[in-house]
Amino acid sequence: MPLPSPEPPHDEAAYTAVDPFYLEFCALSEIQKKPGYGADIRGGVGGHSTIYLNGVCLAGGGYPEIAVCPSDPAAHGVGLSANGHFSNANWVAIPGRDFFYHGTLRPGQALTRQVYDATKAHAKRLGIYDAIRFHDRVFEDMPTGYTRDAFKYEVSIGTDYAIGYARDRYCARVPVSAAQMARILDYLNGLNRPYREGRAKYEWSVLNDNCIHVAHNALSAIGFWPPWPTRRLFLIAAFDFPVPKNEFVNIMRRANDMPLDHLLTVWDDGPTRRAVLAGEGLPTRPGAIATFAPVTRDNEVYDTDLQLIFYDDPVFGPYEGWYRRIAVQPRYTDLAADLRHFRALYGRIEADRRPLSWWLSHHPRLRSAPDFPAFYARYYATIETSAASIGAAGPSLVTAGH
Repeated sequence: MPLPSPEPPHDEAAYTAVDPFYLEFCALSEIQKKPGYGADIRGGVGGHSTIYLNGVCLAGGGYPEIAVCPSDPAAHGVGLSANGHFSNANWVAIPGRDFFYHGTLRPGQALTRQVYDATKAHAKRLGIYDAIRFHDRVFEDMPTGYTRDAFKYEVSIGTDYAIGYARDRYCARVPVSAAQMARILDYLNGLNRPYREGRAKYEWSVLNDNCIHVAHNALSAIGFWPPWPTRRLFLIAAFDFPVPKNEFVNIMRRANDMPLDHLLTVWDDGPTRRAVLAGEGLPTRPGAIATFAPVTRDNEVYDTDLQLIFYDDPVFGPYEGWYRRIAVQPRYTDLAADLRHFRALYGRIEADRRPLSWWLSHHPRLRSAPDFPAFYARYYATIETSAASIGAAGPSLVTAGH
């Protein structure tokens, strides 16, 4: 199924008024640069992935470190990209949603070579790679006329910043609390620490340590799902292959499709049970929507007929079907439809609520689970809090398009 078009309408200000903190994972298509200008950059159909963190700011200058914004989190954010080019960092941070996705390109403007060069110059003024060392192998095919410093920005545009110049985007957004965002940032800053301190050199591994692991494990830091181990034996890692488009689907399903009205299903999901008991809430939550954005079409620098594949069985694999449902059902892409869906779901859960004694009486295995009473109480407290948050979003937003 092609990228949905046109892009669903989305009001960023309306969204951040409800959820100022969110993690947005984007699966990115292949990159195919037209020959004859700068570096020859052509990537595979597996693509790349990034994360954008709203409510997050760079902490100081120099080596990238990120923190929850001290004020007005809704208006700020940082994009992160993990890249095999780097030797002293797993990821770099790019300030601002617009520059991360759109570079310096204005709406409706063509991507010319002049705009392309101006965008690289702006990235250099931001000092994105001032403290980042690249592996020597990156410079082996550097064209004449470049310094190493300038070449860093040439090989990174369209991958680490100004992503929309070169790639289609399939993005899954997960709203989080301020406290959850702080835990995500603790994990991410810790991921870079050994490379920053010189205790290790970063080596990208397509199977064992890539852009997917960064995003997946950032979400696992708040109990969203189990962590994805890195540095496993090759034969084990090969059967658990990280693919950007698969991960987009995985996040959307985890954040939207757990049957929350089946209490035992929620209890039997180990990561969810632990998250609820720890006060992290449920992974399936309102506001987890998908957005799709095509590459800049009027484009002198990159080809725009791009691919991004699933790693899936071509006959029996489920990912294509899951993706089609996400792409066409409004509750996955439209905030108002999403909020209506969860409002109705929470209403059914409250209406069908049975007392704790009923569960212990009808399900004997729960009597030997000492955590179940606490889980039961926190589960319904989470449902109540989540339902109230939808009401706080305002009737006009919840009923929009209804």
